[in-house]
Amino acid sequence: MNDSSSGSLHRVKTRALERRYTLVKAGLVAGARLAAASAGSMFSEPETRQLKRREAMSRQAEYLVDELGKLKGSIVKIGQMMALYGEHYLPDEITRAMHRLNDSTMPLNFEAIDIVLQKELGSRIHDLDVDPVPLGAASLGQVHRARRRRDGRELCLKIQYPGVADAVDSDLDMVTHLIKLSRLAPQTREFEEWLEEVRSMMHREVNYPLEAETTRRFHDLLAQDDRFVVPEVYSEYSTEHVLCTSFEPGLPINHPEVLALPQERRNALALAGLDLFAREIFVWGEIQTDPNFGNYLIRLRPDRETDQIVCLDFGAVRDFPQDLMRLARSLTEAAYDRDMPAMLKAMEGFHFFDQMPLSGRERFAKLLFLSIEPFAKPEDVEPFCLDDQQRYIWAQSRLHNRAMALAARTATHVSFSAPPKELMFVSRKLIGAYTFMTVIDARIKARPLLEPYLAIWRQNRETS
Repeated sequence: MNDSSSGSLHRVKTRALERRYTLVKAGLVAGARLAAASAGSMFSEPETRQLKRREAMSRQAEYLVDELGKLKGSIVKIGQMMALYGEHYLPDEITRAMHRLNDSTMPLNFEAIDIVLQKELGSRIHDLDVDPVPLGAASLGQVHRARRRRDGRELCLKIQYPGVADAVDSDLDMVTHLIKLSRLAPQTREFEEWLEEVRSMMHREVNYPLEAETTRRFHDLLAQDDRFVVPEVYSEYSTEHVLCTSFEPGLPINHPEVLALPQERRNALALAGLDLFAREIFVWGEIQTDPNFGNYLIRLRPDRETDQIVCLDFGAVRDFPQDLMRLARSLTEAAYDRDMPAMLKAMEGFHFFDQMPLSGRERFAKLLFLSIEPFAKPEDVEPFCLDDQQRYIWAQSRLHNRAMALAARTATHVSFSAPPKELMFVSRKLIGAYTFMTVIDARIKARPLLEPYLAIWRQNRETS
């Protein structure tokens, strides 16, 4: 239900019976339509038949996404995760359609939110003046600004919608059933394993105590680095379904004031962002895997030496098995050195690479060489990517487009299974970091930044 006069919802529908009928019906309809389209093109030429099937699949995928979008709650977040990480497991038609799912949603009205706060915080709610207008609303919850009465401290309350956490498993099961009913995805072991990874990610998203713990850890890790701000967690106002942190103001990354900064200030922000990514990979082994720009703000400080990156939302932080971190670090080292033998050596022992022919691994290595181009020696970089100071021009480089084109050509020549999910997360993180560099039009020499981290990696490898 919604309140049209206030532009808000009374509640988010999370009951399985309210959602199952819609999803089952949608899956059956899409499956029937797809089967009918296939039957109708049965006697066409193979190329025509394939084209018609893809067109029909695209139409039915869009229909299914429209039905998913109506249900809100964890359904939307599940769809977004499938779009972001599903390229190796789902047909392109489904991932393209799921990218249309919008996480911005009508907020729950404050009366409903106040009930949640009263239940979760009890008498502690009287310590706070909570702004009834949310700072933002998404599929799993919304955020409100608050002020602590005794000292005026500005706080931020992330409030989970009632029933969302309990609906994760049933919602994912229904979406999986929907995809199977619609016959839009191959039923393979890799597909089933990936679905379980989506389940794990969803449970992390709604686990506020875990997010609070992770936020504290990153706050401590970055406490001495003036380039970064991580909110402080307030345990006395945090519960299983409410996360309270300090309110940390800032501007979106693509805000006109950020984009209008002098080149050197934008370059400093770019180097800080890359340095944070390098620490996650080479030092901490924990990575913020969600590349969403909404997880970062920029705090401008014209009176100080450096502007700051405000890091928000640590629900998608993951730690990785040591063997996968060794692989990521070794591949980065080999790409940095443009060392093909070292690259092929690093790939040994991993099924994803072992099942490729040598030519396939070499093609994949060339893709990695291109991906690390911003860190390469000037003589190994396309001339149009460098300015007169030999700085890498991210916006002009078109690196993302060139890498995607090479990846597509590589895929047509090499038959390989889905990559380890951890590499998939690192890849998405890399794309997010590179997009940030492009948006702010960074022009930097990034190679010196990576050298000390590689030196630490080499030293640790020799002593282990």
